[in-house]
Formats: sequence, structure tokens, C-alpha cells
Amino acid sequence: MTNEEVLKIFEDNEALLKGHFLLSSGLHSNRYLQCALVLQHPAVAGKLCSELAAKAKADAEIGRIDLVIAPALGGVIVAHEVARALGVRALFTERQEKTMTLRRGFQIKPGERCLVVEDVVTTGGSTREVIGVVAERGGVTVGAGSLIDRSGGAVDLGVPRHALATLEVPTYKTEECPMCREGSVAIKPGSRQ
Repeated sequence: MTNEEVLKIFEDNEALLKGHFLLSSGLHSNRYLQCALVLQHPAVAGKLCSELAAKAKADAEIGRIDLVIAPALGGVIVAHEVARALGVRALFTERQEKTMTLRRGFQIKPGERCLVVEDVVTTGGSTREVIGVVAERGGVTVGAGSLIDRSGGAVDLGVPRHALATLEVPTYKTEECPMCREGSVAIKPGSRQ
């Protein structure tokens, strides 16, 4: 799938929004990707995530993948569908008292090779938190992936990384946001409230 084909899927599902948004990272932006509107369609989710799995599997630097792990909430479906395509387990982390953690009896065995996935990467913060959880549990993060990279390819996670589509969307700190200066109030459509 090309960058344009992936973005067309988002546009067709009214998942590429324009306005004034407060992102999970705390930054402001004039565009927002509401991946849930795309992932609500199992056939579309399966197609996108199979494509992401194929990119990871084809990367010789990543090598064998034992499990796929993602931050909740946005990455849960992505992890599940990528893991299905790879024939491995899918886990997710979640925040407990503002700290990313592995719960629900999930286990990572020492040395297990983990692929960390997300729906959208902006700063890479959530992915880095999951990489930290993998390391704490004795696993090895061999790569990372996302449906969309809205950093324009700028995020470096220290591991091979793949995205189905890359966007360069400006983000602003609150005090530097031109939309705030114009009196607009940011809305927070994401999963972290």
C-alpha cells in the first residue's frame, strides 16, 4: 500500500480531522487522526495491520518476532491484528497511576523478541514507555511500527521502525500555538483524558 492509499482509507472513513486539537503528547495540532473510525471495520483493520506485519517481517534487522505489544487503548486492535498476521501473541500495556505497566496476567519471558506497535506516532512517547516495560520484563524490543507516523519520520526509537503512511503535521506547545493565540480552544479527542 502506498502512503496515498493509506491516507485515502482514513479520509474515506472521516478519520483525518481538521480543527484545533490537544494531542496525547500535550502538544496542539490543526489535524488529528481518529484511528478508531478506521479500525472499527474489521476487514480494513485486518488489511492495514497485515501490511504493517509484512513490513516488519520483511525487515532482516528485526528478525524473529515472538510477540506484538502496544499501549492501550489506541494500539490494542493494531497489536491484535498485527499479531494475527504474524501468528504470534498480542499483549497490551496500560496506565496505572500514570505509569505504563503490564497487567491482566500478561507475561513477557526473558529474551522474547517483541514488536511494539501503535495506531499513530507523534513524539514516540507511548512507544518508548512500552519499550521500557518490555525491557523491565526481560524482553527485547526488536522493532516498532505504526499505521501512521505524523512526525514526518523524525522520531528515533533506537530500533527499526515502520509506518504505513507518514505525515508531516505541525505541532505546537500551548504557549506557541497560533490557534490558541487566535482564541480557539483545543479539543481532546484522544484516549488519554
